[in-house]
Amino acid sequence: MNAPHFPDLTRRGFLTGAGALVVSFAIPVHAQEAATPAPAPAKPSTLPGSLADTPSLDAWIRIDADGSITVFTGKAELGQGTKTSLRQIAAEELEVEPVAIRLITADTALTPDEGYTAGSQTIQNSGTAIRHASAQVRQILVAKASEKLGVPVDQLKAQAGKVVGPNGAALGYGELVVTDFLHVDAAADTRLKAPETYHAIGKPFARVDIPTKVTGGEAFVQDMRLPGMVHARVVRPPSYSAKLTGFKEAAVKAMPGVVAVVHDGDFLAVVAKEEFQAMKAMRAMAATATWQEGAALPDQDQLAAFLDKSVAEVGTVTSVGAEAAPGARTVEAQFTRAYQMHGSIGPSSAVAMVDNGLTTVWTHTQGVYPDRKSIAQMLGVPPEKVRCIHTEGSGCYGHNGADDAAADAALIAQALPRTPVRVQWMRDQEHLWEPYGPAMLTKASATLDEKGSIVSWHYDLWSNNHGTRPGSAGSLIAGRLMAKHFPPDPAKLQISPLGNGDRNAIPLYDVPNQRVNWHFVADMPVRVSALRGLGAYCNVFSIESFMDELALVAKADRVEYRLRHLKDPRARKVIEVAAEKFGWSDDPMPEGRGRGFAFAKYKNHAAYLAIALEADVDRDSGAIAISHVVCAVDCGEAVAPDSIVNQTEGGILQSLSWTLYEAVHFNDTRILSADWSAYPILRFSAVPDSVEVHVVDNPGSPYLGVAEAAQGPTAGAIANAFRHATGKRIHDLPYTRERVKAVLGV
Repeated sequence: MNAPHFPDLTRRGFLTGAGALVVSFAIPVHAQEAATPAPAPAKPSTLPGSLADTPSLDAWIRIDADGSITVFTGKAELGQGTKTSLRQIAAEELEVEPVAIRLITADTALTPDEGYTAGSQTIQNSGTAIRHASAQVRQILVAKASEKLGVPVDQLKAQAGKVVGPNGAALGYGELVVTDFLHVDAAADTRLKAPETYHAIGKPFARVDIPTKVTGGEAFVQDMRLPGMVHARVVRPPSYSAKLTGFKEAAVKAMPGVVAVVHDGDFLAVVAKEEFQAMKAMRAMAATATWQEGAALPDQDQLAAFLDKSVAEVGTVTSVGAEAAPGARTVEAQFTRAYQMHGSIGPSSAVAMVDNGLTTVWTHTQGVYPDRKSIAQMLGVPPEKVRCIHTEGSGCYGHNGADDAAADAALIAQALPRTPVRVQWMRDQEHLWEPYGPAMLTKASATLDEKGSIVSWHYDLWSNNHGTRPGSAGSLIAGRLMAKHFPPDPAKLQISPLGNGDRNAIPLYDVPNQRVNWHFVADMPVRVSALRGLGAYCNVFSIESFMDELALVAKADRVEYRLRHLKDPRARKVIEVAAEKFGWSDDPMPEGRGRGFAFAKYKNHAAYLAIALEADVDRDSGAIAISHVVCAVDCGEAVAPDSIVNQTEGGILQSLSWTLYEAVHFNDTRILSADWSAYPILRFSAVPDSVEVHVVDNPGSPYLGVAEAAQGPTAGAIANAFRHATGKRIHDLPYTRERVKAVLGV
């Protein structure tokens, strides 16, 4: 990938390029990066999506004198189809075809600061902003055409990149642009197109990011090859707390092709002209390095007890109604989840270059602005001296090693000015050093009345913080290892509508008396951060497993029992669609075969998703095979139905892998899951025979994030299918063969 290098490129410089008539952007600096605090707004913004933080239209849309259209988003393409769906949204309101839109994604020199691409919020926030901005730009163009043509606005319409009037009069968009004509704030009352007039939203379009990926093209940052580029490899300590006591630097420097050895505290790296030369030098350096280690990890077999005794504080997630309510019976259960990794198929990578005082980093981070801030702090320079450009990476939804690889590249590049430096992690480095999804312990208790309905619900969870993304320089491996030793950011209990470890801890079911508490574990002996879904995966698994147990106590059909406790019509709709398309029945099946069902509304304010599946349990081997899956999902207005299906299918398979196979193993000193044999994942042979996803569309309704909606319900449905097949309940994730056989007494 011969990516262009523009070390001095700024938003203004970009806009004053050839033919551009829009000459300025207005991008507010986030408070955490501003030199002085911004004054508090007089009243909360009523602008939708990310327009609330970045209201100027020219931050989102640019039109050149030749009529070409550029759209900017602070969100990144991670494989979810962003580059296609955002084009569809902009094209719809600008009355052009998606192919006419040039889209620029997350780049600290060019795009709005939209934080992280996370939480299934790209369409919800950036898509909403781009749609409203595009609609207002179209109206501005029509108004300017009205002035030029002397024709009333109501007799003009935008069409195929032109404003067309009566008698064939027409002006191209490029003919209407003037200096700063989009340098205005968005209007809260902009009218959007009606669903019945759509030509792009909801229609099938080929994803623009797929061709190079399926043909072996230059698709990822791992593929980047810049002129004069050199290759770097890092040598990591053998464990989190290890300290470097020595290594043979001279011997490594003398190896063929080696151009630099970078040693800063406990940070070690080698740079060579060719990639294999760098790998050989890395191995030689690792072989000679000596480290001082100490036991600092908890007992893996006693994680629940460790979490229970390590609580720093308890936060109330919700408290509704009475503390307790009288009933006929109280049911209790406890569930656990192991530490789990992202397991990105492509180990993390980055390219960095220092030129004229500016460090440019090409990175697959999910947050270019936060990554810039942390790298700048690590390097001891102002943020404007670091530019982060998102470049797609091979794998990951969540916080894997991408930010760390970017920091590695930035730090190493300081030793080789004006030379592109490519850092590529090895498989064991990715497995051993990426931040894992935190282990969790949950306890549920519910009181039922004489009819079996829930009158009181108590739910408690024990968990670390699920978000340690940059952050300060201490959130980066290089920042922690270098001689300055930036400390990790202090862990804080964070309860918010977006959720953290408490995400989806509040059931959507209608229960008059509810208590939900987060027993916060601040000490994180194993490195943890955001793994797709955060706490929602374990919380929904726990809640949906528990709902099945309550239905059994109430002697009720498991789907009917859920519907009994739901008034939300959209929630009921997806449950009914999934049950109907699956052909749901709660009748017994042949021994070893069972049906499972589960439901959740992601974060309780994103996509609704219900899932039914069938599982076969082999008592002798302990293997669980999922044969047939049917899912219904409502994510509001469906911009790109095929992408919704793709994302949901992927989420189901990812959750299936987590639920049946994945757990990080460690002893008291080191992580042991260094490769795929020590950390098995779903193989093609275990993929279900069929996975059906039915999109419940709601044209004209707000966008709801969908990418992370399937993980929790899938785990719950597998758990419930196992219970239906065997009469036994497994309370601990994952459902490994060994655990299955132990529960079945084999």
